[in-house]
Amino acid sequence: KKQAEKAVHQKKEQSKTKCRKARRRHINLVAEFNRRQRKNIWLETHIWHAKRFHMVKKWGYCLGNSPTEKSYRACYRAMTKHCLLQDLSYYCCLELKGKENELLKQLARICSTDTGLTFQEACCLSGRFEGSLCLYRADRYPEDMLGPVTFIWKPRDGSENRQLWIWVHPALKQDILKELKAIFQCTEPEEMCITEAVTTSVQEEKQVEVVTSLGNKRKKEDKEGEKAVPVKKIIGDGTRDPFQSYSWIAQTTGIAISDRSMEILRYRLIGPLSHSVLTETLKAASVQTV
Repeated sequence: KKQAEKAVHQKKEQSKTKCRKARRRHINLVAEFNRRQRKNIWLETHIWHAKRFHMVKKWGYCLGNSPTEKSYRACYRAMTKHCLLQDLSYYCCLELKGKENELLKQLARICSTDTGLTFQEACCLSGRFEGSLCLYRADRYPEDMLGPVTFIWKPRDGSENRQLWIWVHPALKQDILKELKAIFQCTEPEEMCITEAVTTSVQEEKQVEVVTSLGNKRKKEDKEGEKAVPVKKIIGDGTRDPFQSYSWIAQTTGIAISDRSMEILRYRLIGPLSHSVLTETLKAASVQTV
């Protein structure tokens, strides 16, 4: 009797955690990844970098800081003889839409020809080349510099309305966005992303309930997890509140400013074989005119 009681006390309780196969299912991985990037957004290449780099949390993102192996010679060799690719998707993109004359008139207030190229440079205005310049607060040059940016115009399509993309560092985004909204007088929110954020959070809560409810089930009994709907991936960036508007419009001029951060991927290719890599990777689309 004593031996039987001893055996009962020593008997291990059945583990409530699911087996590794169940934890590694796609639906459970998506829920776990979304939970881990609520505060710091992941780039599209985060998984690849996390296995090979020391990650740091900066500007609301998880970024690869330094490689875990000594790859300095390999990177230098790729830059000088082959091709090296960098993920710059954490850079923020601000989109401006409106009449070309009105855009150039107001943008001239935050830059100067004394520093080099401006938004109205002929080679950049055609949309063939990307330009770079330093922005200042409106009518404050050479004081109150905001920071360096790069920009590219969408090629003309025959109308007077143009589209401009301004790429800024996430540390400078809020100041530059505030200044752009001030000079164009864009105060009215055009679009709101509250619905998307709320639905995502509701889906996450439901997904957590499904995962917790299935915590005691194992293998064959865990059939409901396969039918559950995967959680939608988080859209946005670490510099924007998901419950705030991401697009503004001016009632007088019709100029619209949109925050396109983390909606457009951006990569940088360095090396003599960069064009060869792009030629072999990308294929021209067949444009059909009706």
